[in-house]
Amino acid sequence: MNNKKTLLATSIAGLIALSSASASAAELTIKVTNLTHGMVFTPLLVASHDSDTHLFKTGEAASVALQKMAEGGSIDDLGAEIDAANGHKVANPNAGLLMPGKSTSEFDLNTESDTHLSLTAMLLPTNDAFAGVDAWTIPTEAGTYTINVNAYDAGTEANNELYVMGAGMPGQLGIPAFPLGDAGENGTGLSTEDTNKTVHIHPGNIGDAMQDGGKSDVSNTVHRWLNPVLRVTVTVK
Repeated sequence: MNNKKTLLATSIAGLIALSSASASAAELTIKVTNLTHGMVFTPLLVASHDSDTHLFKTGEAASVALQKMAEGGSIDDLGAEIDAANGHKVANPNAGLLMPGKSTSEFDLNTESDTHLSLTAMLLPTNDAFAGVDAWTIPTEAGTYTINVNAYDAGTEANNELYVMGAGMPGQLGIPAFPLGDAGENGTGLSTEDTNKTVHIHPGNIGDAMQDGGKSDVSNTVHRWLNPVLRVTVTVK
């Protein structure tokens, strides 16, 4: 009799464990929309992971991997961090830049046992601004959810707002690209040092109205933005 009770208890425990594992797994369908009217996003990194993994944290210094993404748009090292943490990712779901007002096609992410979702992408033209979602808790209930995504300053480069051809490597001052072909030139620069060297909400581009000269190579009408800069629509199946 005791053996039967033990076997029954073991079977129930196994079923509960299996049910819990199934409940924690989620198949997500995701779409990302650029909410700005003049900013472009470099290839996105969308990743699921456990609660201990973070691609960035506000109020803390940026990692080298985050710096590479925020200054030059490279997501390779951040993707490697997700792999090392046994997470799951979709890198560059838009197959290139995400233009103003445009959305990615819907894409799938199988989170398996992951519980949190993160996202990063650089804003162009900026020195080190990026859109970021830090460890958003994935709902366990099926449905469609919306995440409004803010722009952050990585704190790794001064916001001088000057276009420098070929910039984008960590520590190389300058905006690496103007994808829409509307760069100014011969600006004198807005800043030589970022006084806040931690990740923080970006104050936004300042720009000026001069195509030649002035303080900034950024347009004060085209390249201004207000948060949120991206909208992520997540469908939990």
